[in-house]
Amino acid sequence: MKISIIGLGYVGLSLSYLISQKYTTYAYDIDSDKVEKLKKDIPSSLNNEVNQFLNQRKLDLKISNNIVDCLKNSTFVVIAVPTNYDTITNNFNTDIVEKVIKNVIKVEQNASIIIKSTIPIGFTEKIINDVGKNNIYFSPEFLRESKALQDNLYPSRIIIGDRTEKSETFAEILKECSNSRNAKIIYMKSKEAEATKLFSNAFLAMRVSFFNELDSFSEVNNLNSKKIIEGVSSDPRIGNYYNNPSFGYGGYCLPKDTQQLLNNYNNIPNNIISGVVRANKTRKEFITQSILKKKPSIVGVYRLIMKSGSDNFRESAIIDVIDELIKNGIEVIVYEPLISLKIKFPYKITHKIEDLKKIPDLIIANRFSEEIKHLQEKLYTRDIFQEN
Repeated sequence: MKISIIGLGYVGLSLSYLISQKYTTYAYDIDSDKVEKLKKDIPSSLNNEVNQFLNQRKLDLKISNNIVDCLKNSTFVVIAVPTNYDTITNNFNTDIVEKVIKNVIKVEQNASIIIKSTIPIGFTEKIINDVGKNNIYFSPEFLRESKALQDNLYPSRIIIGDRTEKSETFAEILKECSNSRNAKIIYMKSKEAEATKLFSNAFLAMRVSFFNELDSFSEVNNLNSKKIIEGVSSDPRIGNYYNNPSFGYGGYCLPKDTQQLLNNYNNIPNNIISGVVRANKTRKEFITQSILKKKPSIVGVYRLIMKSGSDNFRESAIIDVIDELIKNGIEVIVYEPLISLKIKFPYKITHKIEDLKKIPDLIIANRFSEEIKHLQEKLYTRDIFQEN
């Protein structure tokens, strides 16, 4: 059996490693530089955990930059390409997903297509009607960005948006390749699977927003945020996890998924979902004002990435804070070794951590690191537990 994976972001790449333990797997990405790098080296975005995994396993994996070779004779094709949120249409832009599906049908029309890209509710039904093929399924992923391989190896659940012989086979493949022989498989309608993905991320965004608002209250009233969070989270119904304050939620999923879910509500009454979207904006505004009250003339920023072990700046809350500081006339210098010094920004980029100690009046960090422990006298962060 040949399984092909289209798109080698952290979702597609971790799936490629997972499935190729037991099945012949071809993986394709449009980015030729990424493909060549993957052929030669392990990507930093999937960290040391992947190095250890690959040293222990023999994989039947071919990374390809030829999509026809990748698709030919495939039994299953997994689509893991990006679907960015379009603020003009207020919907995910699914153009790439649709294009890939049509290419798959041209090359290997009998292949079952599994969509892992996040899509609007109702998309799978629509594309099935558009292309006249019913062998297309949506299977949401629930992966943490820097723990994608681990989350595939130990899935919280496997969800398939249909129930046919082929979709059951694919679900069993994911289970078989994982380290969780008792992983729960849940079959449902495609719309229900699409909704499950969006509501799951909306709940996580809501939880982040709740503890951020608790932290805002604590900061204004000079209360110990850590003690309050520990007290609240000790209730087993609430749980002592996913409760570390930040400058706001960001990354690949939470901002766009909450926006998409809110749009899917259309004329359905709601307060919580719209409130979660507003709450994140409010938190970033609060953080900005807290910094401005300290009256710095120069602010140093420690990293644009969302968290340690990541190379992702997308929708990073600290970027919005930086933009507001600049609008208020504050000079900003950013320490971010993953950004080329040749790229022009409205602020200075440095690869030298020493520059943060020399120049700024204040240093801000969404997440604390031992790397800036010696700069604590200048540091402003809401990373109460000093963990991702």
